[in-house]
Amino acid sequence: MKTIDLNCDLGESFGMYKIGNDSEVIKNITSANIACGFHASDPSVMNKTVKLASDAGVHIGAHPGFPDLQGFGRRNMNISPSEIRDMIVYQLGALEAFCRVHNTKLCHVKPHGALYNMAVKDKDIAEAVVQAIEEFDSELKLLAPFGSQMTSAAEKLGIRYACEVFADRAYEEDGTLVPRSRPGSMITDSDTAVKRVMRMITENKVRTVTGKDIFIKADSVCVHGDSEKALLFTQQLCHAFEENNIELKAF
Repeated sequence: MKTIDLNCDLGESFGMYKIGNDSEVIKNITSANIACGFHASDPSVMNKTVKLASDAGVHIGAHPGFPDLQGFGRRNMNISPSEIRDMIVYQLGALEAFCRVHNTKLCHVKPHGALYNMAVKDKDIAEAVVQAIEEFDSELKLLAPFGSQMTSAAEKLGIRYACEVFADRAYEEDGTLVPRSRPGSMITDSDTAVKRVMRMITENKVRTVTGKDIFIKADSVCVHGDSEKALLFTQQLCHAFEENNIELKAF
């Protein structure tokens, strides 16, 4: 039986501003990437989200991003690799504190937004991300795309990793995500999303925006928690996994 992890970015509310439907989505996933206060979230949201994941038996991952609340961490920033390393360590420490409070543990790390996309291509940034993990806790796993600079850096430093694919994003021919600024970057039809995911899992292929099929490796499927269809996507994916004898299991 094939197994697959289903992850979602959660805990991205801030103060009085609510983003996502975390309490319902958490019922369908196996791993949660929890915002650490830089691109989204605050101490109270972090505390609540860690407890939510812990109570649901969902594996907890840190979702560190750039210090850009206004831009939701989706704007590129000119920050040195050493600063990136330090700010990731800082965010990991904050989330782990709440894990300790709730007698649970941190399992993985997945960078957010612009930091993620830049680390996919930039060797120095990728190595800064992985170095932060290695220095903080070398037992943590990295969640990153197949063939990226991040997975190369993880192999170099001996950090375990899982390869992530996206249910709700379109792909370029080089395996990177189509920028959100371009039309067609988001997959909004749930049936289309489910069909693409099943093909990525069973055939290791995805159709790019140019119509070309490329190889892809899927250990974990991501649904963005801030998407208005996040709950529907996770529900339909769980149903499709069950129908196709694919076990839902944390990576």
